[in-house]
This record gives sequence, C-alpha cells and structure tokens, in this order.
Amino acid sequence: MEAAQEENKTSLPEESPTAEEEEEEVEQVESDHGSIEGDFKEQDNSEEPSEAQKKPDQVEKKISETFFYNYEDICSRPWVTEDSGIPINLLTLKHSFGYDCTRRANLLMMDSQTLLYIAGNHVVLLDLKTKSHRYIRSSGGGGIGFITAHPTKQYFAVGEKGRKPNLIIYDYPSLRPYRILRDGTEEAYVFGDFKHDGTLLASVGSSPDYMLTIWDWKQEKIVLRSKAFSQDVYKVTFSADNEEQLTTCGVGHIRFWKMALTFTGLKLQGALGRFGKTAVSDIIGYVELPDGKVISGTEWGNLLLWEGGLIKVELCRGEQRPCHSGPVSQLILEEGELFTVGKDGYIRLWNFETIDAADSVDDTGLLEVEPMNELHVGKNVSLSFMSKIHDSGQAFWYAQDTNGAIWKLDLTFSNMTQDPECLFTFHSGRIEAMSVSPITYLLATTALDRSVRIYDFISDRQLSEMKFKQGGTALTWAPCVVNPKGSLIIVGFEDGVVRIIEVYDPKGLPVIAGTGNAELNLKKALKPHAAAVTAMAYERNGAVLATGSKDKTVFFFAVEDEYEPIGFICVPGPVQALQWSPPSHVQSTLLILCENGFVLQVPVPVPKEQNTASTYQLKNLPMQYFHFYSIKSRIKLEEEIALREKKREEKEKAKLEWIRQQQEMGNKIEEEAEEEPEEEPLPSLYIPEEPSPILCGFYSAPGKFWLSLGGYDSGFLYHCEFSDDDQEDPEDRKDEPFEVIPIEDTDDNPIHQICFCTGRVWMFCGMQNGSLRAYSLQDKDLSADTLKEYWSFSVHDNDYGQIRGICSSYDDRFLITCGGDGNIFTFNILSPEDVQKELKAKIPSPKSGLEKEKAAEDIEDPNAYNIEEVKQKKEYDRKMKEAEEKKQKKREELIALRHEFLLLLQKNQKLPKHMQLHREQFEMDRKIFEELDRQTAQRIQLVQKELAWEHEKHSIGLQKLRNQFRDSLEFDTVVVHAIQSNHQISTYRLLVMSHKYYQGKERPSWKRTVLKQAWKQPEEKQITIESRRTTISEGEEETVEMTEVQKPTTRYIECRREKIRRTVEKSDKVKAKIMKRKAEWDELYKSKPSDDYENPKDVEEIKAAQENMGCYKLKSAPNYRVPEHELMNAEKKVAQLTSLEVLIHKRKVNMNNEIMSLRDLKVSVIEEIKCLVQELKSIQAALDSSERLPLPLIPQLHPDEVPEKKFEYDTDILLKFKEEQEAKPKPQEQLEGSPSSHSFRQGFLRAPSIKEVNSMTQAAGSHPMKTASSVVTEQPKVSETEKAEPTEMELEILKREKIKNLYLQETLIKKINALMINFDAELRFLRHKKLKLDVQMKNAELRYITWYEELLILKNFEKHENLLRERITALISEQEAMQPKLKGCIAQMEDRKCEIVRLQECEKALYANFQASLGENNEFADFLTKVLMKKVKCTEKKEREADGEDVNEEKDEEDENQENEGESSLGIDEENSVSEDEAFDDSVCPEDCNEALFQNTIQLRQKWLEIEEALAKEKKVAANLRKKYNALAQKAKEVETSLDTADRELDTFQWEKQQRMNDLYVAVPLKLHQVEYLINGEMPSDFSQALVFTNQSLEYLQKRIVDLHNEKLMQREIYKAAQEQHKQLIQDKKEMEITIRQLEEKCNYLMMKKFGRLVDFEAVQSYSVNIRVEELEVQIMEKEYKHSQELKEWEKRISDLKQQLMKLTKENSSKLQQLNQFCFEKQQLETKLASLKNDVGVEFRHTRTTDIKDKARLESRLKRITGDTALLRQEISLLNRKGGY
Repeated sequence: MEAAQEENKTSLPEESPTAEEEEEEVEQVESDHGSIEGDFKEQDNSEEPSEAQKKPDQVEKKISETFFYNYEDICSRPWVTEDSGIPINLLTLKHSFGYDCTRRANLLMMDSQTLLYIAGNHVVLLDLKTKSHRYIRSSGGGGIGFITAHPTKQYFAVGEKGRKPNLIIYDYPSLRPYRILRDGTEEAYVFGDFKHDGTLLASVGSSPDYMLTIWDWKQEKIVLRSKAFSQDVYKVTFSADNEEQLTTCGVGHIRFWKMALTFTGLKLQGALGRFGKTAVSDIIGYVELPDGKVISGTEWGNLLLWEGGLIKVELCRGEQRPCHSGPVSQLILEEGELFTVGKDGYIRLWNFETIDAADSVDDTGLLEVEPMNELHVGKNVSLSFMSKIHDSGQAFWYAQDTNGAIWKLDLTFSNMTQDPECLFTFHSGRIEAMSVSPITYLLATTALDRSVRIYDFISDRQLSEMKFKQGGTALTWAPCVVNPKGSLIIVGFEDGVVRIIEVYDPKGLPVIAGTGNAELNLKKALKPHAAAVTAMAYERNGAVLATGSKDKTVFFFAVEDEYEPIGFICVPGPVQALQWSPPSHVQSTLLILCENGFVLQVPVPVPKEQNTASTYQLKNLPMQYFHFYSIKSRIKLEEEIALREKKREEKEKAKLEWIRQQQEMGNKIEEEAEEEPEEEPLPSLYIPEEPSPILCGFYSAPGKFWLSLGGYDSGFLYHCEFSDDDQEDPEDRKDEPFEVIPIEDTDDNPIHQICFCTGRVWMFCGMQNGSLRAYSLQDKDLSADTLKEYWSFSVHDNDYGQIRGICSSYDDRFLITCGGDGNIFTFNILSPEDVQKELKAKIPSPKSGLEKEKAAEDIEDPNAYNIEEVKQKKEYDRKMKEAEEKKQKKREELIALRHEFLLLLQKNQKLPKHMQLHREQFEMDRKIFEELDRQTAQRIQLVQKELAWEHEKHSIGLQKLRNQFRDSLEFDTVVVHAIQSNHQISTYRLLVMSHKYYQGKERPSWKRTVLKQAWKQPEEKQITIESRRTTISEGEEETVEMTEVQKPTTRYIECRREKIRRTVEKSDKVKAKIMKRKAEWDELYKSKPSDDYENPKDVEEIKAAQENMGCYKLKSAPNYRVPEHELMNAEKKVAQLTSLEVLIHKRKVNMNNEIMSLRDLKVSVIEEIKCLVQELKSIQAALDSSERLPLPLIPQLHPDEVPEKKFEYDTDILLKFKEEQEAKPKPQEQLEGSPSSHSFRQGFLRAPSIKEVNSMTQAAGSHPMKTASSVVTEQPKVSETEKAEPTEMELEILKREKIKNLYLQETLIKKINALMINFDAELRFLRHKKLKLDVQMKNAELRYITWYEELLILKNFEKHENLLRERITALISEQEAMQPKLKGCIAQMEDRKCEIVRLQECEKALYANFQASLGENNEFADFLTKVLMKKVKCTEKKEREADGEDVNEEKDEEDENQENEGESSLGIDEENSVSEDEAFDDSVCPEDCNEALFQNTIQLRQKWLEIEEALAKEKKVAANLRKKYNALAQKAKEVETSLDTADRELDTFQWEKQQRMNDLYVAVPLKLHQVEYLINGEMPSDFSQALVFTNQSLEYLQKRIVDLHNEKLMQREIYKAAQEQHKQLIQDKKEMEITIRQLEEKCNYLMMKKFGRLVDFEAVQSYSVNIRVEELEVQIMEKEYKHSQELKEWEKRISDLKQQLMKLTKENSSKLQQLNQFCFEKQQLETKLASLKNDVGVEFRHTRTTDIKDKARLESRLKRITGDTALLRQEISLLNRKGGY
C-alpha cells in the first residue's frame, strides 16, 4: 500500500496541471544546510542532520503550488480476503449520528455554515443549514488524531493514527488532498497548529515517541523535530506575536520552545516550565501573550502566569476562590480580550492589562483578580473547546460540550447579546446499548449520560430523547410477539432499575398537535437488581423476559401486560449476555454468559409452578454449568511441535536429496555422525490466574454454543458443550471446548459483538479496535473454512472505540454500529442509495386512551429496594406484626394479673392488722425479683454501652466548644448595674494572652522556683558555716593538743619565723612605696594630654548640644536621615507591638478586677440588705400596721451580672429544656428565644438556695441576727400575756419596747438606704474612671493600628534590609580579616629585607677575607679572582633568566643593594670576564702559585655560591611577598569601596523605608482648643499643611532659646577665666623647674660629701637581710625538731612491743607447765589401764559388756586429751616463734 501511495504521489489527478506545466514550474534549488533537522534528544536537545543536510549538494524538486492528490487513491478502503467472493462494497456508510464530545478540540468552523469534527475513522463536515453530512475517510484506517484549520481557512490538516501515520492537508471547500506529510511520528498525531502566517505547521505525536515536528508543509519537508516530553502531550501552538516561539503542554508539564539559528543551523530548544512551590498540574489550555509570557490553566481552576520558564504569579478570584470550579480547558486572547473556558460551564472575560502586569504580593504567590464579564452557558454543561467564526459581520463562537452538545454563543457582552443556543445534542461518552425496531427503521440507544434516544435512520435524524436520574446500561426492543406495534423498549439502568418505555407518534393523540417527532412515555418501572443491568432478552415466544446484572442474578418476568416477577436465580459471576434458544430448538432454554468464564443453561421457568410466598429466588430450577478452562497455551504448544516436526522433515528431505545428487555425480559420501543442534525447550503450559472474560456467545445447537473471549484466550472462537455431570461444584469444574476455530489477527483484537442477518447469510463481528468484520455464511454452520475469508473495515476509533453493539434492520437492508467513542454509524447492506430514498420509517401510533392514563410511578431513588428486598421486607414486616400481636396478648394477660393482684392487696388492707399479710409474704420467690433487678442493671449497662459513643462524641464536642469559646476567654463581659439608678459598668471582654507575650517575663511558677532556691541558699550557707565551725573547732582541739606537747624549740622557731616575716614586710613596704611612686609618675606622664587632645567630657557635651539644640527636622524632609538609635526593623516593631498589647491587656485586667470587686461588693451589699430586711420584718412584727414603714426592696442580681450562671445546669433544667424543645410546633419559634435561655433566666432570678443563704449570712456577720433573735424570743412572751390585762408597769415596758422598735426600724431603713447610696457612688466613680480608660484604650488601639501598618511595611522591606546588612557585615568581617594578613605580610617583608642585608654583608666579608688572603702585589691575583667569580656569573645569569620578572619588580627596592654589589665586584669588566672564562682552566693550580691559597680560593668560591643561592631565594621570597601584599592591599581597597557603597545603599534604603512609613495615615484625636492653625482667624477646611506638635516640645524650644543665650554668656566668662588660669600655670611651671634644678644640685652635693659618690637611694632602701638563707635555717631547725619527735615515737613503740613480748612469754610458760601435767596424768592412766587388763579381765571374759563401754569411754577421753595436747604444742611453737627463740 505504501508503494501504491508513492506512485499516487507522482500521478496527476484530473484537477492537477499537466506534466509539461509542472516541469516548467519546477525550480532547481540547493537545499539549505540548516533547513531540515534530525531528531531531538529530550535531555540536551541535540539534533541529527537529515538526509538533506547530509547531502547539501543534492538538487531537489519543489512541489508545485497547483499540485493535488487524488482522494480516491489515498483514502482507506475495506479489506477483503483474496478470492473470497465478498464484494468490496458490502457496506457503504449512510450516516453518522454520534459525536465524540470527550475528544479534545473536536470542533472546527471553516465558515459560517460548515462545521468539522472527527467521528471514528471519518472527518464529518456538517452543513448547519441543511443538516447534511459529508465524510472524509482516513488514509491508513488507523483512526484520526486531530484536525486543525489554516489561518486563511483555505486548508485544514488531518493528523491520523496508526503505524507511521500520515498528516494530510486538504483544500477547502473542494476537499482535495493537497499535501501528505509523512514520518512525523510513530503511532498517532495528537495535536497540530499552523503558524500565524500559515507557512509552517507544528504537530506533536503520542506514545511512544511524543515527537514534536515543525513542517514546511507545502514542500512536505520536516524543518525541525524534537521529543516534546516523556508523557502525554495535549497541545502545541505557535505564538501569534513571536514567530520563533512555540508552546506545548500536557500531563504535569508545560514547555516553551524557541527556534534559534545557531552556527550549526536552525535549532529547536525547549525549556521546561518549573512549578516551584505551586502544585504540579496537568495543563490543558494556555495562551501566549504578545510580550512572550504565557497564561495557562490548572486542574483546580486557577490561572498561572509564566515568565522565563517560571511561575510569576497564580491568579484567583476574590477570597481566594478559583477562577473556575474545575479545570480550565481553553484560553483565548482575542482582540486584546482574554477569555477562559472552564469545565464548570462558565466563560469568563478578564482584563488583559491587569493580568499581563500581575505580580505576586505575598509569600502565597496568589493574586486576586475579578473577571470583567462572565457567561454561564447552562446547567450540566462542561465546555472543552471553542471555535470562532463571523456570520453576517458578527462574531459567533461554537463550543464543544463534553456532556454531549454543540453550542452557539455570543460573547459580545452587550445589551444585544443573544442567549446561548444549543444546536445539537448527542450521547456523552461511550454508548452502552442499542437496538432496532422489529417492524420499522427506528433505532434506540442509551448511555451513561442518563438518556435514551430514538433515531430515524432512514431520514437521518434524532426523533426523541428522554432523561433519567441514572445512566442506561442495557436496552432491547420488544419483539413483535410481545408488542405487534413495535412500540415498547426495555431499558436497564446502572442502579438496577428496568424501565418499560413506549414510543409513539404524538400526532395520533387527539389533544396534542403533532410535531412529526416521536415521543417517549414511561409505562412501568421495576427494580429487579441491586447493581447495573447488563443484559436483557425476551423468550422466543415472548412470554418471559430475562434480565441479568452485575449483582450475579438473573431475574425472570411474566410478560403479559404487567410484567409480573416470576423469580430470580443466582449465577457464579456478573452477567455479560443472555440469549434464549432459537425456535429450531425443541426446548426453550436460556444461555447465560458470565464475565468470569462461567456459562449456564436454564429452562424457561413456569410462573404457576414457582412458590414466591417468602422469596423470589428459584431454588428448584435446574441449571447446567460450563466453567471455561483455558486451552490456548496447549494449542500454541501443539502448533510449535508441528512446526518443529515439519522443519525436521524438510531438513531430512533436503539431506536425502543432496545425497542422491552426490551419488548421481559419482561422489563418495562418507557417513559422518552429524551432531544435531540442541533445540530450544518447548514452552510450558500457561493457565491465567484470573479467567479470561467472556465477551459474547450464541447457540449453535441444543446444549452447544460458541464463545468469544478476551484477555489471554482471545484469537479463537471456542465451540463448547454442556456436560451431563452436574454433581460437581461449579467453581471446581474445568470444562474445555471440543472445537476451536482460529480467527485471523485477533490475538490482541478480540471479537466483542456478533450479529447475524435474519437469514444467517452474513455474520457481522464488532472488534475491540473499532473495526467491523463480515463473514459470508450462506446459511452454513461455523467452521474454519467459513471463517477463513472475511471483509474488514475500520469504522470507529481504533484506540477506545470498541464496538458496543451491532444491529441489522428488520429487513436486513441496513447495519448499525455503536462504539465506545460515542459514534453511531448506519450502513447500507448491498443496496443502492436511490432505493433507500423510497423507504420511510413509521412511528408507532399511540394506544387508545393514552392521554387519559396516569403517569407511571418512576423509581428515582438509586438506593430504593429491589423486588426481592421489597419481598423480604414484607415478609419481615409480617413476622414482626405476628410477634407484636403475641406480645400484645401477653401484655393483656399481665394487665389482668396486675388487676387481680391489686384486688388482693385491697382485700388484705381491709382485714384486721393481725390477720393482714406482710408485703414480703406476697413475694412467691425472691429470686424472681433479683433476676429482674439483674436484667434491669444489664439493660442499663447495655444502654450505656450503646450510648457510649454518642456520649463520648457529645463530651468531646462540648469540650471543643469550651476550648474554643470559654477557655480562650480570660474575662467575659460582666455588667454591674446600679441599685437606685440606671447607671451601669461593664468589664472588657478579654482573650487569654498568648505565651509569646510572656517571654522574658516572670511567671508565677518561675517565681516559686526562685523563692525555693532563695530559701535553700541560706540553709546551705548555714550548713556550710556550721561545717566550717566544726572543722575549725576540731583544728583548735588539735592545736591545743599540739601546744601542750610543744617545747621551747618550737617557740624559738616561731620567733625566728616572725622576725623574718617582719623583715620581709618592711622590705616589701619600701619596694611597694618605690613602685607606687614610679607608677604615680608614669600615670602622671601618661595623663599628660597631647597638643590636639580634646576633653571627652567636652566632646560629649558638644554632641549632646548638637542633638538637643532644638532643630526638629520633619521626617518627610528630603535631607532627613534616621538616627542609628531610632532605626526600626520588624523585630523591634513586633516587640513594640507586643509591649503595647501587654500594657493594654494589663490595664484592662486591672479595670476588670476592680469591676469584679465592685460586683462582689454588690453581692455582699445584697446579702447584708437581706439580713437587715429580715431583721426589720421581725421588728415590724412587734409594731402595729400603722406604725410600720414600707419595707425597702431587696435588690437582685441581673443575668448579665453573673454570666457564668449560664453554664450551670441540673437535671430539672435539662428536662425542662427538653420539654420546651419538644413542645415547639414550628422551627420559626426558635428565633424568639431558646427555652434554655428562659430556664436560665428563671434560674438567675430564682431565690438563692439554703447553702447560698447560709454563706451569705456568714459573710454578712452575726450581729444583726443577734438582735433579731432577741426580738423573736421575746415575741412569745408578749403573745402569752395578751389575754391578761396589762398592768401599768407592763404598759410602760411595752411603750419602751415600741419606742425602741420604732428607732430600730428607722435606723435599719437608713442603713439599707446608705448601703445602696454608697454602692451607687462607688459604681459612678468607677464608671468615670473606666470612661477615661476607654479614651486611653481607643488612643492605644489607634496607635496599635498605626504600628501594625508600619510592621507590614517593615516586613516587606525586611528581606532587602537583611540582605544589605548581611552584605555590610560580610564586608566588615572581610576587612577585619584583611588587616592581620596585611600586617603579617609587612612583618615578613621586613624580615626578608633584613635577611638580604645580612647575606650581602656576609658576601662583603667573604670578599674582604679573599683580598686579605691574596696579600699585596700577588701576581696570581687576577687568576684567583676569575676563579672566585667564574660560577658566580653563570649562576647570576640563570637567576636572571628564571626570575626576570621578580627582579624587575624588586628593582626599585634593590638599587642600593646592587650598588654595594658593584663596589664588591673588584671593578672587573663583566664582558672581559665572561670572554676570558673559556681561556683558562680553574681546576688546575698554575705553576709557582701557592697551593694552599688556590685551595682557599676554591673553598671561598663554594661559600660565595651558597651565599648567592641563599640571596636569590630570599629575593624570590621577598618578591612573592610584595606581590601578595599588593594583591591584599588592592583587595582591601576594593572591600573598603564596596563597604562605602553598601553603606550608601543602606542609607538610601532607610530613607525609602522612612518615606513609605511617612505615607501612612496616623489618627491624632485633637480638641478644638488644641488647634492653632488658623487662617484669618478661622479654622481652614484643609489640614494637609498643618503640623501636629506637642505643647511641651514647643515650650521647651522657647525655653531653649533663653537657655542658649545665657549659656553663651556663661561660656564666654569661662573662656576668659581659662585664659587667665593658663597664663598663671605657665608661670608656675617655670618657677617649679628652677626649684627642681636647685634641689637636685643640693642632693648630689650631700651624697658626694657623705658617700664620696652618687648613690641610688632606692636600691639602698630596698636592701634587706638574705631572706632565703634565714628561711633555710628555719627549715633545718624544723626538720631537726621533727626528726627528734619521730625518734621518740619509735622508742616508745619499741618499749610497748617489749612489754607485749614479756606478756606472751609468761603465757607460753604457763601453758608448757599445763602440758607437762597432762602428760604425767596420761602416763598414770595408761599404767592403771594395763594393770586392769591383766588382773580383772579373766573373771568377766563371758560378760564383757561393761568393759567394752568403759574402754570406749576411756579411748574417747584419750583421743580428746591427745587432741588438746596437739593444740597446746602448736600454740607453744607459735609463741616460741613470736618470742624470737
């Protein structure tokens, strides 16, 4: 096909010029070396040269301006298998109903009547007047990526998709292909744009290359190319004002490109936009500004202004609202106006100048801008693209709505602006389902856009549309057996609802005038499923309707008239498709295809046989299962084995043929064992973990069916059969198809839909890539042969336009397809178009009485119950009703038992007490009551657990409210009212101060800590003192002991030590006196001022006078400079504001405390008044009513005086509040006041509780109560004597009591009134004080506002100021660091200079030594001199060559040294010495020359060379130091210059900052008498020239004038006195000098007379004894004494040890004597024992028991004695060793 296209390029269509004319127009031109560039690499934008660059000398032909391609040669056509017999024109496109509204920029206006958009593999040209369509096919059949128009509208470009797609330029309006651009991308074009002048075209590709290409489109050449980005790119445009600038945008990026002409040619350079702090966003729309900036949209609706690859500012609306509520899809700059198009349906017009000059004002980077105008197109409108066209001189915009519409808009924003007009509506997004009428040419579709539409595909128009709340997912047209009129449509929706809709012609209604279009009427709404309905099918007889859903259920309805539910079955997976068996099958069964690989077959359910009393689930319906098991891997393995076997056979056959040929030629063939190459291992079997989805299927025979699968198992049609073994678990089944047919080119492109013509002549298949296939069956069964030949045609979009539905018309004349791209295409099937013109669609007529029927009730709630849930709910309600009836019966029985029990109790009460039963006796079983109590407690606990979350929630909410509104308050508003007047005073409402205000201030906790530390310190000191005292006391005791032991020797030593100490002290005093005198003289000489000395006190006074001379410079003056101590920055201003706020808070807190104290006073006054009134009542009880004065009213606390009471509540208040809330009939009554507030008010005004009264009584005192009690106690006595006739004495007593009570009554009333008056006076006084404080607080607030404005200005300047100060600090640091380096360099240079002088002196000394060794008149003097100087000259020469530059730099410094060298060079001419160097040999001593002298000369020469070498090194080091010093000095000078510049910049900056602060308005409240700025005695209206100045400062200035005058006179008098004093001091000085000279002469005379010479009296005075010798003598005496003491101690110790030894010796002797005694006793016992054995043993030989016991006793005693003896011996030996012998 590519070769054919190349041929077509050179062939001339009918419209193209002749070959001769074309040859004349061809020009021979050399290609520009930089005109075509290679591929860019994204990283470095490097480019490869194209073929034109590689061959610059090649001559190319230029394409003629009049050249056109032939459309028929380049457009894609259907593909047909060779020799298949299928006609190429099997299907011809008739019409396109859909519109791919979700595609970006799918709208293009060529003129006022023609609209272009992409529909699958077609470009549709829509005539807005006639509504007719013209179509342009894609050339490659891979789809279309974009369309764009030339600026002149003479051409438009179509970028295609597919392998190496073309970009075709079409001529308009002829639609002839003008140019074909090739090799611009790999897979698909995404967007394109013509340059403003139309000369270039930019295109951008999709994955994988994302190639940006610049075309010279008229010559079909690539000018430049580069990879645009590594992710999806949405758009590319040329700048309208900058020809070399382009912009691209896409996923998470925007990129700015420039076409730059470099020395290697034209380059394309891209700069990626950096988001910085702004969140990364996908950018869909942008626009270039004339100055090179770019404005882009964002996903969140704001606008970004880009400059230099960075975001300059982010634009939003007021209050930081986004510019659009959603992504900004397009920005348009049109005639100086900026339009933004948003997905929210708004088009907004912005002030271009404001946005172009926008800049960030704070750290957020946001700038608030309001649009000038806006247009809301409509509700549920989502605009994505607009195209402008002029119609009758007026500009209109055509807008693409992604919700499925095309709008015509007028954006003039004037009084004559037309309303938005919706021209066309379409489905939005993919079309989910489609069906055609069984009797006419009508088509019904539905989609997720919640609409159902009816089309007439004969007249190519949309008839009707109906909207719902949810999107449609399935649709079928009722067959004729169900509805002969063909007027019923069954539609399934995503919420599980199935709606039956009737289509009718409104002209058939008598009351409605017909419009010619169809109308839709909802007949019934059912909800059989809980998820989206995916499939629906009528049984072949029309008696049953089956619906399938994603909720894994299939529901059956009995059709008849009401679609009564039969029941449902559950299936193993989401339902994909349903198909009833055809009429050819004996039994009617339903084939159910599930997405997860399951296929089921169920018979048609019989409605009467199903029991649906409690549930609709059909549990007895027999089901057959088929679980698909993948065999594709095995098929591939068998194919691989067969292929390898075939290759092996071919190889063997070829070998045999070669042997035969060799034998025929007579060649011997040696049989060699050939090693067969190792074959690759066969691939292993693969079974996908997740089963491949079933896409479609259909019956082939009873129990057999065909399946098409997606995923791994695509590429085949599988013939399957149900198994008879239905005992297995369906999940464990592994069913395999018994027949497989491979389908060509479907491994990655499976079949999604299959449709048969009515006569099964054709099988149409809808593919995943949007193409349509047709297989010719000719009423044959499916087989590998019948499916080998096919017809294919790309219809829908190849990426996302998979075919969702295929239907043929009832008469098989038309085929309709719908796809995921939202397009609907109708095709003619082998029928000419002229025949179709005679056909006409018939709209069903309405049924009779339709206009009188009630509208069917729809199910709009997506969460409504489905049919099964309704059934279950009814069953549940029935059970609950029965349970409630049982409960009611039990309740009635319980009521009867209670009534009977009450009667028994009444009878028991009527009995005598001794016969009555106690209450406990009625309890039959105590355990019952215990169980009831336990159950009650459990229920209470359960309720608490159930309400725990709510309780915790409300508790947390209450705590949050407290934290937000109460805890943040330090003082609430408390109003204290006067008692006898209307005066009142309120506290300030204060928030708690933040912790930051207490930084650096003492807090109470800190104070406590400090006090604790202060308490601890004295204790520690006391302990330390006591310990010291203890230590001292112990030391004193030791000293006492020592003094007791001391002898006269120690006293003598102490006396010597004391004598030495006094001598030393005397000597030290003399030395100190001398040193003090010297120090005084030194200090005196140091204090002698220099000639230019100025007294610091005078300097300070002068400075103070200059500062306070009264020159008040205005801060607005141009020469005003802020003093250093008055410089203000943000930190100081914050501290200033903080201190002011703390001061304000402190003042308000103090006032609040006073007011609270006043309220406490009122409370105490009220309590005292209550006590007095109570006492007054008791007094008035003893008086007659006529004598009683009116009781004074007890004042009450107002609610606003105790606001804390609002938060006090109890159970009664809460219950009352609840009752009032429940009693409210209307919510409007809530506005009148909440019941809680009424209850609270009642709580405020209620009488105080007993506790409160008691506390108040205690606070008021007990004295008044005593009086009252006395009166009350006497009251009963009076009442007792009332009955008797009073005597005179009693009458007198009563009279006195009466007088006393009257007096007390009057006194108490006066006291009450006095309390009230005093309190009111206190309140008025405090109120007056608070008014003054209010004035001060207002002034403070005004000052705070001013300071805060200054703080804002300072913060704006802070960053720049910090930079300047940091710069100055750095320069100062650098300058300070330079000074040590400079000083070090100077010191090193001085050292080097001294070293050089020293070496030169050594050189002179060496030469003088040489001259001395020569002696006088030495004949070999010249020779020896040459020997000495020979190497010196060579060395000097080398040093001059190596260090020429250093010597030149040191020339000025070493002139003097060179002169000295010249003097020491013996005056020998350098040229002669050099020329004569070669004439003599210095290695041999000449004859008659002294050998010793010659050797001495050689040695001196070596020293000379060493000195010269050292000298050269020192000079070099000195030169380097000079260089270093010069560099440092230069750098120091530069630093000083920079520092001066920085200081000037800082001063200028401070002046600018002061000017900005001067611009602030400062409010100064003044009274009229303070205004003295009068003009002609009147106050002017303009105070702009007035100056606010304090009276104090003015008086100070006036007083300062007088003070300065007096001070001037005083200074003159002081100056005169100082002159006189100066003269007198000079005279005194001269006299003192004469006196000193005379005294010195006299002193010298006396010293000569006494000592014979001049003596240093200071040395004589400081002379004393030899202190060191004296100290050593004392130390010797101390040592001797110490040693004698130690000797005595050792002697005492020796005597103690001797005494101890004597004691031990005595003990040892006594123990030896004891041992001797023991030995003697042992001997006696042994003798006695022996005698007993000899004499007595015979008599008791037979009875030896006693003897044995005695023997044992004696043996044990012997052993004990032996042991004691051994111990004594050891002890004796030990004592012998201690004693020394």
